[in-house]
Amino acid sequence: MRLLVIGASQGTGALAVRAALDRGHEVTAFARSPDKLKLDHAKLTRRAGDFHQQASVEAAVPGHDALLITASATSLKAFKQNPNYFSQGTRYTIDAMKASGVRRLVVLRAHGVGDSRKLANFFIDKLVISFLLKVPFEDHERQEQQVRDSGLDWVIARPTRLTNGPARKRYAKESAIVAVPGSISRADVADFMVEAAETDAWVGKAVQLGG
Repeated sequence: MRLLVIGASQGTGALAVRAALDRGHEVTAFARSPDKLKLDHAKLTRRAGDFHQQASVEAAVPGHDALLITASATSLKAFKQNPNYFSQGTRYTIDAMKASGVRRLVVLRAHGVGDSRKLANFFIDKLVISFLLKVPFEDHERQEQQVRDSGLDWVIARPTRLTNGPARKRYAKESAIVAVPGSISRADVADFMVEAAETDAWVGKAVQLGG
Protein backbone atom coordinates (compact mmCIF):
# COMPACT_ATOMS: atom_id res chain seq x y z
CA MET A 1 0.00 0.00 0.00
CA ARG A 2 0.94 3.65 -0.36
CA LEU A 3 0.25 5.44 2.91
CA LEU A 4 0.25 9.16 3.65
CA VAL A 5 0.95 10.02 7.29
CA ILE A 6 -0.06 13.57 8.21
CA GLY A 7 1.86 14.86 11.20
CA ALA A 8 4.75 12.49 10.62
CA SER A 9 7.79 14.28 12.03
CA GLN A 10 7.50 13.18 15.65
CA GLY A 11 5.46 11.32 18.24
CA THR A 12 2.88 8.78 17.12
CA GLY A 13 3.13 9.97 13.52
CA ALA A 14 6.83 9.19 13.28
CA LEU A 15 6.24 5.80 14.87
CA ALA A 16 3.43 5.10 12.39
CA VAL A 17 5.82 5.83 9.52
CA ARG A 18 8.31 3.35 10.94
CA ALA A 19 5.63 0.70 11.58
CA ALA A 20 4.28 1.04 8.04
CA LEU A 21 7.73 0.74 6.50
CA ASP A 22 8.46 -2.32 8.65
CA ARG A 23 5.32 -3.89 7.19
CA GLY A 24 6.46 -3.28 3.63
CA HIS A 25 4.39 -0.24 2.71
CA GLU A 26 5.46 2.84 0.77
CA VAL A 27 5.08 5.88 3.00
CA THR A 28 4.86 9.61 2.45
CA ALA A 29 5.73 11.52 5.63
CA PHE A 30 3.84 14.83 5.53
CA ALA A 31 4.82 17.52 8.04
CA ARG A 32 5.89 21.12 8.25
CA SER A 33 9.43 19.94 8.98
CA PRO A 34 9.69 16.37 7.63
CA ASP A 35 13.47 16.42 8.04
CA LYS A 36 12.90 16.09 11.79
CA LEU A 37 11.95 12.48 11.09
CA LYS A 38 15.11 10.56 11.96
CA LEU A 39 14.61 7.69 9.56
CA ASP A 40 15.99 6.65 6.20
CA HIS A 41 14.33 4.04 4.00
CA ALA A 42 14.07 3.32 0.29
CA LYS A 43 10.28 3.38 0.48
CA LEU A 44 10.07 6.64 2.45
CA THR A 45 9.23 9.99 0.83
CA ARG A 46 9.35 13.18 2.87
CA ARG A 47 6.92 15.93 1.91
CA ALA A 48 6.91 19.37 3.48
CA GLY A 49 3.41 20.71 3.92
CA ASP A 50 0.93 22.37 6.23
CA PHE A 51 -2.13 20.52 7.53
CA HIS A 52 -3.89 23.90 7.76
CA GLN A 53 -3.27 24.96 4.16
CA GLN A 54 -5.88 23.55 1.78
CA ALA A 55 -3.65 23.64 -1.30
CA SER A 56 -0.86 21.89 0.58
CA VAL A 57 -3.13 19.02 1.59
CA GLU A 58 -4.75 18.78 -1.84
CA ALA A 59 -1.33 18.40 -3.47
CA ALA A 60 -0.23 15.63 -1.09
CA VAL A 61 -3.24 13.29 -1.11
CA PRO A 62 -3.44 11.93 -4.70
CA GLY A 63 -1.80 8.60 -5.41
CA HIS A 64 -2.19 7.11 -1.94
CA ASP A 65 -4.28 4.15 -0.81
CA ALA A 66 -4.89 5.33 2.75
CA LEU A 67 -4.29 8.34 4.99
CA LEU A 68 -3.35 8.46 8.65
CA ILE A 69 -3.97 11.73 10.51
CA THR A 70 -1.75 11.98 13.57
CA ALA A 71 -1.26 15.77 13.57
CA SER A 72 -1.43 17.39 16.97
CA ALA A 73 -0.48 20.65 18.60
CA THR A 74 2.60 20.83 20.80
CA SER A 75 1.05 23.40 23.17
CA LEU A 76 -2.28 24.92 24.13
CA LYS A 77 -1.15 28.17 22.52
CA ALA A 78 -1.98 26.64 19.13
CA PHE A 79 -5.65 26.40 20.12
CA LYS A 80 -5.74 30.04 21.20
CA GLN A 81 -4.55 30.92 17.71
CA ASN A 82 -6.83 28.41 16.00
CA PRO A 83 -9.62 26.75 18.04
CA ASN A 84 -10.32 24.57 14.97
CA TYR A 85 -6.79 23.14 14.88
CA PHE A 86 -7.94 19.54 14.32
CA SER A 87 -11.18 20.06 12.41
CA GLN A 88 -9.84 22.58 9.90
CA GLY A 89 -7.09 20.30 8.63
CA THR A 90 -9.35 17.27 8.74
CA ARG A 91 -11.93 19.02 6.56
CA TYR A 92 -9.23 19.78 3.98
CA THR A 93 -8.08 16.17 4.14
CA ILE A 94 -11.55 14.70 3.69
CA ASP A 95 -12.30 17.01 0.76
CA ALA A 96 -8.99 16.13 -0.91
CA MET A 97 -9.60 12.42 -0.41
CA LYS A 98 -13.02 12.63 -2.03
CA ALA A 99 -11.62 14.58 -4.96
CA SER A 100 -8.85 12.01 -5.45
CA GLY A 101 -10.90 8.87 -4.86
CA VAL A 102 -8.93 7.82 -1.76
CA ARG A 103 -11.20 5.87 0.59
CA ARG A 104 -9.39 4.78 3.76
CA LEU A 105 -8.93 7.31 6.56
CA VAL A 106 -7.49 6.49 9.99
CA VAL A 107 -7.59 9.31 12.54
CA LEU A 108 -5.85 9.59 15.91
CA ARG A 109 -8.18 11.08 18.48
CA ALA A 110 -8.39 11.03 22.27
CA HIS A 111 -10.05 8.80 24.80
CA GLY A 112 -12.99 10.71 26.24
CA VAL A 113 -14.24 12.05 22.90
CA GLY A 114 -17.77 11.25 21.78
CA ASP A 115 -19.47 8.30 23.39
CA SER A 116 -16.22 7.28 25.11
CA ARG A 117 -16.58 10.22 27.51
CA LYS A 118 -18.78 8.08 29.74
CA LEU A 119 -15.69 5.96 30.43
CA ALA A 120 -13.76 8.92 31.86
CA ASN A 121 -13.53 9.12 35.64
CA PHE A 122 -14.82 12.15 37.54
CA PHE A 123 -11.40 13.85 37.67
CA ILE A 124 -10.73 13.45 33.94
CA ASP A 125 -14.26 14.47 32.96
CA LYS A 126 -14.62 17.58 35.13
CA LEU A 127 -11.06 18.87 35.37
CA VAL A 128 -9.38 17.80 32.13
CA ILE A 129 -12.10 17.49 29.48
CA SER A 130 -14.44 20.19 30.77
CA PHE A 131 -11.84 22.67 32.03
CA LEU A 132 -8.11 22.33 31.32
CA LEU A 133 -8.44 20.94 27.79
CA LYS A 134 -11.94 22.19 27.02
CA VAL A 135 -11.05 23.90 23.73
CA PRO A 136 -9.04 20.98 22.27
CA PHE A 137 -11.72 18.48 23.29
CA GLU A 138 -14.45 20.60 21.72
CA ASP A 139 -12.48 20.51 18.49
CA HIS A 140 -11.88 16.77 18.89
CA GLU A 141 -15.67 16.44 18.91
CA ARG A 142 -16.03 18.50 15.74
CA GLN A 143 -13.30 16.49 14.05
CA GLU A 144 -14.79 13.16 15.00
CA GLN A 145 -18.20 14.18 13.67
CA GLN A 146 -16.61 15.27 10.38
CA VAL A 147 -14.99 11.86 10.04
CA ARG A 148 -18.21 10.02 10.83
CA ASP A 149 -20.13 12.11 8.29
CA SER A 150 -17.44 11.88 5.59
CA GLY A 151 -18.77 8.86 3.72
CA LEU A 152 -15.22 7.48 3.64
CA ASP A 153 -13.98 4.15 5.00
CA TRP A 154 -12.92 5.65 8.31
CA VAL A 155 -11.43 4.37 11.53
CA ILE A 156 -10.99 6.45 14.70
CA ALA A 157 -8.29 5.49 17.20
CA ARG A 158 -8.98 6.58 20.80
CA PRO A 159 -5.99 5.73 22.98
CA THR A 160 -5.90 6.21 26.72
CA ARG A 161 -2.91 8.03 28.27
CA LEU A 162 0.03 7.90 25.88
CA THR A 163 3.42 6.69 27.07
CA ASN A 164 6.82 6.16 25.50
CA GLY A 165 8.36 2.76 25.03
CA PRO A 166 8.45 -0.05 22.47
CA ALA A 167 5.47 -1.64 20.76
CA ARG A 168 4.51 -4.77 22.69
CA LYS A 169 1.66 -5.53 20.27
CA ARG A 170 -0.37 -6.88 23.18
CA TYR A 171 -3.01 -4.27 23.86
CA ALA A 172 -6.79 -3.97 24.12
CA LYS A 173 -8.70 -2.66 21.12
CA GLU A 174 -12.43 -2.33 21.68
CA SER A 175 -15.04 -0.80 19.41
CA ALA A 176 -17.62 -1.24 22.18
CA ILE A 177 -17.80 1.40 24.91
CA VAL A 178 -16.02 -0.68 27.53
CA ALA A 179 -13.07 0.10 29.78
CA VAL A 180 -9.54 -0.60 28.53
CA PRO A 181 -6.22 -0.20 30.39
CA GLY A 182 -5.50 3.41 31.32
CA SER A 183 -2.33 3.85 29.26
CA ILE A 184 -0.75 2.66 26.04
CA SER A 185 2.54 3.30 24.28
CA ARG A 186 2.61 5.55 21.26
CA ALA A 187 4.33 2.72 19.41
CA ASP A 188 1.35 0.42 20.00
CA VAL A 189 -1.05 3.15 18.86
CA ALA A 190 1.02 3.48 15.70
CA ASP A 191 0.86 -0.28 15.23
CA PHE A 192 -2.94 -0.18 15.44
CA MET A 193 -3.26 2.72 13.01
CA VAL A 194 -1.26 0.90 10.35
CA GLU A 195 -3.32 -2.25 10.96
CA ALA A 196 -6.49 -0.18 10.55
CA ALA A 197 -5.26 1.01 7.16
CA GLU A 198 -4.60 -2.56 6.04
CA THR A 199 -7.74 -4.38 7.16
CA ASP A 200 -11.49 -3.82 6.90
CA ALA A 201 -12.03 -5.12 10.45
CA TRP A 202 -12.28 -1.67 12.02
CA VAL A 203 -13.95 0.34 9.25
CA GLY A 204 -16.73 2.57 10.54
CA LYS A 205 -15.66 2.15 14.16
CA ALA A 206 -14.15 4.27 16.91
CA VAL A 207 -11.76 2.01 18.77
CA GLN A 208 -10.74 2.36 22.42
CA LEU A 209 -7.05 1.44 22.86
CA GLY A 210 -5.22 0.61 26.07
CA GLY A 211 -2.49 -1.69 27.17
